[in-house]
Amino acid sequence: MELRHLQYFKTVAEQLHFRKAAASLFISQPPLSRQIKELEEELGVQLFLRNNKRVILTDAGKYFKQEVDAIFARLEESKNMTRQIHLGESGELAIGYISSLYQPHLAVVLKAMREAFPYIKTSLYERPTIKQIESLEQGTLDVGILRAPVHSDKLQLQTLFFDPFMVVMSNQYKKVNNTEELALVIKDKPFIFYNKEYAPHYNDKLIEICNRMGFKPDIVHEANNVNSILQLVEAGLGVSILPLSLRQQYDYLKLSFIELADIPVSTEVVLAYKKSNRNLALKWFIDNYNKRI
Repeated sequence: MELRHLQYFKTVAEQLHFRKAAASLFISQPPLSRQIKELEEELGVQLFLRNNKRVILTDAGKYFKQEVDAIFARLEESKNMTRQIHLGESGELAIGYISSLYQPHLAVVLKAMREAFPYIKTSLYERPTIKQIESLEQGTLDVGILRAPVHSDKLQLQTLFFDPFMVVMSNQYKKVNNTEELALVIKDKPFIFYNKEYAPHYNDKLIEICNRMGFKPDIVHEANNVNSILQLVEAGLGVSILPLSLRQQYDYLKLSFIELADIPVSTEVVLAYKKSNRNLALKWFIDNYNKRI
C-alpha cells in the first residue's frame, strides 16, 4: 500500500464519482479504478458499492475513510511542525512588548539570541496588552511581554515579575517624607495617564491607588505610551502614577520618582505565547528572558 493509493481512495470517497475523482487527480478513469481495486484486494474488503448510477461507501469503506482522513490530517500537521522548526532556526521571531517595559533586558536577550540563532530575524512591535493578545491569538506575534490580566484560553502565560507603582512628579515640587504628605501634594494636581480604552487595567490600578491615598484623581491629559506621559509630566503639566521598574530607564529626566512602598498594589508582567507554537527560537527566548529578570 502506497500513499497514492490512500489519496486516490480519499478522493473517490469524497466525490463518490469515479470520473469526477479521476479528473480532480489529473488521471484517466481506468487507472483510478484499477488502483482502487488493488487497494480493496490488499485489504481483503470491498470499499465501494458501485453501479451505473451511483457510488456509495460500504461500512468498511466509511471506517477506512475516517482512518485515512486522520492519516492525512496528521501528515499535514507534521509538515507544518517541520516548517515551524525550520523557521525557528532560520526564519523570524515576532516579539510584542509594552511601552512601560525596562527595555535593556530585552536588548541583552536579543544580543545573546543572535549568537544562538545567527540566521533568525527578530521583529519588535510595541503594542498595548489588548492588541498583543489579539495578535498572539491570530499568530502574527510569536511571543508577547505584557501585563496581566490576560483573558485568553489560547495562550500560555509565564510570570516574569510583580511591578509595584511610583508617583512621578516634576522636580518643581517639594520633597515629601511619607505617603500622607505625598497625597496632600498630588491630590489636587492634574493627572496624566493612559487612555482608559487603551489600558483599562492600568486605569483601574490608578483609581485604586488614589482611593487608598484618600482622593479621586482628576485625569486631565491622556496618552497611549509612557514616553508621552513622562514628557508631559516633565513639562509641568501634571503628575502620574507608573510602574516602578520604569525609574531605572528614565532616571535621566528631570523628574521625581517616589515609590509607594506602603501601598500593596502592583501589576504582574508576563510572557504570553501559544502552546502550539513549536518555534525553537521561541523556546530559547522564553527560557533566557526568564533568566535575565
